[in-house]
Parts: sequence; C-alpha cells; structure tokens
Amino acid sequence: MQINNHVKRGHPITFGLLIFFSIIELAISAWLVSMFNKHHNELSGGVSDRTRYLLFTSIWTVCGSFVLMLLFLVFANAGIFTSVVVHLVYLALTWIFWTAGAAAITAALGGGLDCNLGYIYCAQLNALEGFAWICWILTTFAIVVVMFRSVSSHKRGDGWTGQLV
Repeated sequence: MQINNHVKRGHPITFGLLIFFSIIELAISAWLVSMFNKHHNELSGGVSDRTRYLLFTSIWTVCGSFVLMLLFLVFANAGIFTSVVVHLVYLALTWIFWTAGAAAITAALGGGLDCNLGYIYCAQLNALEGFAWICWILTTFAIVVVMFRSVSSHKRGDGWTGQLV
C-alpha cells in the first residue's frame, strides 16, 4: 500500500502547513482588528468586517486542524474521529470559510492595494489577502486528497467511516 505511506507522511505536513499559515493569518488579522478598534481608521466598514471574518476563519482552522492532526498522529485508527467523513466535513466547512474570506477581502481591496498611494495598513492588508489565498490553496489540496481517499475507503467496503490509511 504505497499510497498509505504517502498519506501518513503527507497528512501532518499538509495540516502543519495549514496551521502555520493560519497562525500568520491570525496574527495579521488580530493586529488589524486591534488597530481598527483602537483608531477607527479602516478603509471602509467592509474591510473591517472582512478582517474580523478572516480572524474567525484563521482561529477555526488552527484549532480544528490541530485537533485533526493530533488525532491522526496519536490515534490513527481512532474510529469515526479520524475517518474520511470527519475529514471531509471539517475540510468542506473550512474550504467554504476560506473561499468566502479570501474572495471577500480581495473584493474589498479591489484585488490588492497599491502601497505607493499611501493607504493606511497597506502592506498588512495585502499580506492578509495573500495568506488567505494560501490557506485556501492548502485546504483545496487537502480536500481533494481526502476525496480520493474516500473512494479508496468505499472500494475497501469501509464506507464513510473508513480511515484515511
């Protein structure tokens, strides 16, 4: 089972990267929310709301991915908790959150800000947008892999409660 070895190695790497980039997103969005609350100098109410949403999404991703990665590493055969269906549900919700957040901040910033025009928090807002898309890419990759593994689980006869490996 060659693919099982790749999944065993790739799961912690993928979820570790997702946690890492989500922590960066969390730090940027938390700092921006703090500055917006303190100085009331956001570009618009939409930018402020979308930044708060990305703060929520990054916290969701860090907590959920950490739990799933820990369960996978410690209890690889922990029944339903490390099953294909749990991964699919979590990753589907996370993918929806990142899609909405990344698209919303991109729309609010018009695809990115030109920092030569003197926007306040320009570099931070551009970084917020960029890391949101990185998290979306990682989540998309993870959900595609889990979908392929769900097919293998069905072929084995385990159904939705089958394990990734």
